[in-house]
Amino acid sequence: MMGDRFELVIVGGGTAGWMCAAACAAKLAPARFRVRLIESEEIGTVGVGEATLPQMKDFNDFLGLDEVEFMKATQASFKLGIEFVNWGREGDRYIHPFGTFGRPIGEADFFSYWIRANRAGTAAPLFDYCFPIVAALQNRFMLPVGDGNDVRSAFAYAYHLDAFLYARYLRGWAEARGIERIEGRIVDVEQHSESGDIAAVKLASGTRVGGDMFVDCSGFRSLLLGGTLGVDLEDWSPWLPCDSAQAVPSARSADFTPYTRSTRRTAGWQWRIPLQHRTGNGYVYSSADISDDEAAATLLANLDGEALADPRVLRFKAGKREKAWAKNCVGMGLAGGFLEPLESTSIYLVQMAIMHMLTLMPDERAIDPALPAGFNRVMDVEYDRIRDFLILHYIANAPDAPLWERVTTGDIPDTLAGKIERFRHRGYIEAYRDGLFGPPSWQAVFVGQGIEPRAADRLADVLPAATVDERLANLAATIADAAATLPLHADFIARYCPAPAP
Repeated sequence: MMGDRFELVIVGGGTAGWMCAAACAAKLAPARFRVRLIESEEIGTVGVGEATLPQMKDFNDFLGLDEVEFMKATQASFKLGIEFVNWGREGDRYIHPFGTFGRPIGEADFFSYWIRANRAGTAAPLFDYCFPIVAALQNRFMLPVGDGNDVRSAFAYAYHLDAFLYARYLRGWAEARGIERIEGRIVDVEQHSESGDIAAVKLASGTRVGGDMFVDCSGFRSLLLGGTLGVDLEDWSPWLPCDSAQAVPSARSADFTPYTRSTRRTAGWQWRIPLQHRTGNGYVYSSADISDDEAAATLLANLDGEALADPRVLRFKAGKREKAWAKNCVGMGLAGGFLEPLESTSIYLVQMAIMHMLTLMPDERAIDPALPAGFNRVMDVEYDRIRDFLILHYIANAPDAPLWERVTTGDIPDTLAGKIERFRHRGYIEAYRDGLFGPPSWQAVFVGQGIEPRAADRLADVLPAATVDERLANLAATIADAAATLPLHADFIARYCPAPAP
């Protein structure tokens, strides 16, 4: 080690860099670890990822952040799920919720009873049996109650936030706890002659910053992992063909929804993310199917408030680095891979990389090969399962434009093909021990985009049909009544965490 402490150098700020720095400040003993972060004010951040998953609350709790303070600092609002408009077929809409469908009825799981009743024509739509969906569609929100018997406890929530403000907030929090920030632009990377490990980075000022281990948060450039160590990107664009995005903020709409919206378009899809001070918007598209000018025109024509800037173009390729940890370098965020923001997974993947790195953190210069091997194994699982979930959204659509015709008729990963076949058979979805998206998430997308099982689990046949129908009706009524008691999302925000005007 260099000196008496293990030297960890984070290259790049932004959301990924400062999340990593904050976690290190919270969980690594300063007597044993020295953590420095290098960023340059000259280099901008992508900063369009403003929608999150419920695991982000877990991360903030892990750091010990105060929720109200955090939400005020980042102009945050609450998120109960993602609404998908025109996915499946034109005119369809559904919500992927942060909660479960139904409650226990008998020996089988709730979804099996719904399949049985739905095939008999006696069930309401699946989404009527999910409390956060019913509340979200009324623009209502409250924090979950603690009584597990109350339907108002059966959900989680995430945030919409300004990613730039979140990075700035974490920077202040981390620096106050001992993280050293170095301003500078990296112009060279020095490697050990024998091992090939990264020894140091050199700044334009002439400063040399050495370390025992480096975290690459340099964005799409992947300066260390891809550029210096030559770790290739696995190209997933045949399955996820969008390679461009345009982002633009607009004035806050009166429709202050507690959910993100994704609207399918001819050459991709458009996002809408309501924050306290504005709305974030973007068009993710395939450049082979639409020009940048046409994409910008489509985006601007479909805002629900005045545009506050010109659209900003981003280029990317869907995929992940073949190794997220190579030699003494860990890639996080865009430097490690990119899966488009359709299901708000970018910040989640940063969070998982941080948590796994902390679990496997070495404190000796000679890094045990078992540590990167273990890290790469779990990160591969995370990426692969998210990839399959995103591909499902693409292939379950009407082939009503060239892009959608290509993706709906192309090959898909065997892992996804197996999931679809098992679901079509009897609604079976494997509950993962590790990795994102459990059965309710898959159920929402399958049913929401028109893929339904041919039969139900045979255990669902035991209860009489009249009993099942009565319990389903009672549950839908209970959920509807409970959702109507919640305050409006805007009113809850105004009482709980109103942010000052920017």
